[in-house]
Amino acid sequence: MLDDFLVRAALAGVGLAVAAGPIGCFVVWRRMAYFGDATAHAAILGVALSFAFEASIFVGVLGVAIAMALAVSSLAGRTFQMDTLLGVAAHGALAVGLVAFALTARAGLDIEAYLFGEILAVSRSDLAVIWGGALAVLALLGWRWSALLTATLDRDLAAASGLDPKREQIILTLALAVLVAVAIKVVGALLITAMLIIPAAAARPFSRTPETMAVLATLIGAASALLGLWASFHFDTPTGPTIVSAALALFAISGGAIMIRGHDQH
Repeated sequence: MLDDFLVRAALAGVGLAVAAGPIGCFVVWRRMAYFGDATAHAAILGVALSFAFEASIFVGVLGVAIAMALAVSSLAGRTFQMDTLLGVAAHGALAVGLVAFALTARAGLDIEAYLFGEILAVSRSDLAVIWGGALAVLALLGWRWSALLTATLDRDLAAASGLDPKREQIILTLALAVLVAVAIKVVGALLITAMLIIPAAAARPFSRTPETMAVLATLIGAASALLGLWASFHFDTPTGPTIVSAALALFAISGGAIMIRGHDQH
């Protein structure tokens, strides 16, 4: 079955959704969209360093994503406001990464594969990395779920409960870095944040509990990946952007359903 590239691509898309769904909920709850952008854009620099040192792409991207996320977390509020620092980090990391990629990449290597993903070229070893990373993220979030929720809802309450909000932020940062490392092959550095935010935003109106929202976001993300693959195959469009477009369509349907329901109640 894994000899079929479409099957491998579908499994990769679902694997991404499994990890991106719960993390995306925290990104939405904490309003961390720009933080996700900064971490994802740094992935291009990680790719460049991987080529320079002939290391694994996954290891290079993971290392740079963790470094970027921790640096932004530690510097925010000290010298610059968070939004300013994140704006500089997000766009600066992308620019430096593109320059470094041009200097280090092998001749003929296409940067678009890392900017927008190359899910149709996913191999069996890529699948192992994607699913291994996704399950690691789920295990980490499952372990710290209650603490992360408490720190997200009220930092003072978390501190009064004996939790360290800063530590929970670092745990979420590490989970996000792992997601970026496994997602770059699927949707690319420019579209990773979209797959975090859009399914979670689509799930939010239908969720009464955080757990329900995480499950719905995962299902919407998986449906987006499968619908995007189908549309890309039939209409010959770029697969990564088509997957995000499918997620956007589901978000629009979600918003329309809420509007209709609200109108009916009035």
